[in-house]
Amino acid sequence: MAVQDEERGRAAAARAARTATQDGSVDWSGRPCLRDRSGGWLAGFLMLANQALVTFAVNCVGTNLVTFMAVVMRLDNADAANRANNWAGTTYVFSIAGALISDSYWGRYKACTIFQIIFLAGLVELSIASHLFLQRSCDFRHGEAGRQAQHCRPPTKAESLVFYISIYQIALGNGAYQPAATTFGADQFDETDAAGERKSKSAFFGYFFVANNLGGVLAVTALAYMEDKGEWVLAFWISTAAALAGVVLFALGTLRYRHFLPNGNAIVSVCQVIVAATKNRHVKTPQQAEDLYEDGDHGDGDEHDEEDAKIKKNKMLLHTPDFRCLDKAAVVVATTPTGHRRRPWSLCTVTQVEELKCILRLAPIWVCSILYSTAYSQMSSVFIEQAQAMDASLWGLTIPAAGMGVFEILGVTAFVFIYSFCIARIVSKVASREPTELERMGVGLVISTLAMITAGVVEQQRLKHATTTTTTRQAAASLSSLTILWQIPQYVLIGASEVFMYVTMTEFFNDQLPEGLRSLGSAMSVASMSAGNFASSLLVTVVMAITCKGGQAAAGCWIPQDLNQGHVDRFFFVIAALNAMDLLAYVVFARRYRPVPLIKPAGADETS
Repeated sequence: MAVQDEERGRAAAARAARTATQDGSVDWSGRPCLRDRSGGWLAGFLMLANQALVTFAVNCVGTNLVTFMAVVMRLDNADAANRANNWAGTTYVFSIAGALISDSYWGRYKACTIFQIIFLAGLVELSIASHLFLQRSCDFRHGEAGRQAQHCRPPTKAESLVFYISIYQIALGNGAYQPAATTFGADQFDETDAAGERKSKSAFFGYFFVANNLGGVLAVTALAYMEDKGEWVLAFWISTAAALAGVVLFALGTLRYRHFLPNGNAIVSVCQVIVAATKNRHVKTPQQAEDLYEDGDHGDGDEHDEEDAKIKKNKMLLHTPDFRCLDKAAVVVATTPTGHRRRPWSLCTVTQVEELKCILRLAPIWVCSILYSTAYSQMSSVFIEQAQAMDASLWGLTIPAAGMGVFEILGVTAFVFIYSFCIARIVSKVASREPTELERMGVGLVISTLAMITAGVVEQQRLKHATTTTTTRQAAASLSSLTILWQIPQYVLIGASEVFMYVTMTEFFNDQLPEGLRSLGSAMSVASMSAGNFASSLLVTVVMAITCKGGQAAAGCWIPQDLNQGHVDRFFFVIAALNAMDLLAYVVFARRYRPVPLIKPAGADETS
């Protein structure tokens, strides 16, 4: 009897564990936990504070990286802009890997922990390497270090190698951490609680971007000013301390967080659907969706299998008629083995097929966001080079070129609240509904186009006030008497567009993908930034190849070493034109988009 009771107890525990896994909520040790004792705004605030510190740390490196490339690494303007864009693009590429690892293998909490440690280690390496290199190679005791490469001798190959290894380790740690952190923070709110936590989850995305940008305020003001004066090592050590504080703060919330188990390898599942559909390409697709294969539809009657089937059925996706060629992956052919054992590379479930369809539906929207990201990436490259050729003095102080990014941050923060408390309420009263996510993203494209037009007009004005001055330890510096404050409108517009585009895109992709692909949804929005940075780098290369046929000193070159001899305004107008064409394509794709199918409740048929 004792043995039977023990067996019954184990069976009950196993059923409870499976139910908890189906619900998705476990505590830090993997044991089932109650939702009302974890998560919520306390856990959310810890994630927001952590994100602010992490963003501060990475901005200390990334915001002024183009200046470091030009001054310390002794690269010309175009090459420095390209390498800064490539670094940022690689950072975002790593976000895809981080999303897949967190969703498929480690879980979001473990992924956040490990990648933060990698990020912190990269900052430590950069700080130590910069201290050893700059102490021997640079002299920033005279003049404005942020504008004069003559203060540094060219680095050796070994020094360059150590520098690039450290910054790309930072790219790996931060890039892979971001999508896991975004989704993990959203996990702290129960989306099934429509009366309370569901609204809090929607608000969390806006506040997450506010924290993301507020964390960069100090980095693009005080620390950018330090870096512009040559205090690179101190700035890097401060960023390292901030990253360490972020890791400690994240760890403090461990017992409070809601932890979600990984849901299997999404990439493998997608590949299985493609391979199975290819193998069955000559098979006729059934007219009725009920004839396609789904877990739980075929079993051997075993109690354990029936219980697992009930759990899986709660996560099934409804069949949709789009991309019918993929339905062939779920067709049961004569050679398909019967029973609960199946060959996953020959027969897939309807839910697997629908998950791939969800990704394909989002693909056109994602592609249209790339050109927006191309405009957005100018803040960390050409905008800074434009600022370095303007009058940065204000009330006896020198404004660092990278410091102008604070107006983008203020623009994001302001428009998050302006939209929530003004625009959304006005539109809901007029149209009896709030703007949809797709509509808001379209507004973001319009504002980004205006931002690039504004940047082009500012550059035209800068050229009209071009001057040539002589400074300490530098023969001639081609600047402009136009104040750097003229850049404020273009930064504010970029910040406003970010609220409508990136904030909304993250929320949209997170909502439109099933639970097992949520981090991938966050990664898709970040991957857009990656593709935009690489597209910007390619655009700069093409522009330079076409306009600088006689080298950078040739007449007509758009982005020469001396910007007073170039036409950066034309470069901005080209990006604005590309954004306008992208907007037209986006409108077409957005009108044709169909939402993700609803989760199929247990026992429901296709008609219900």
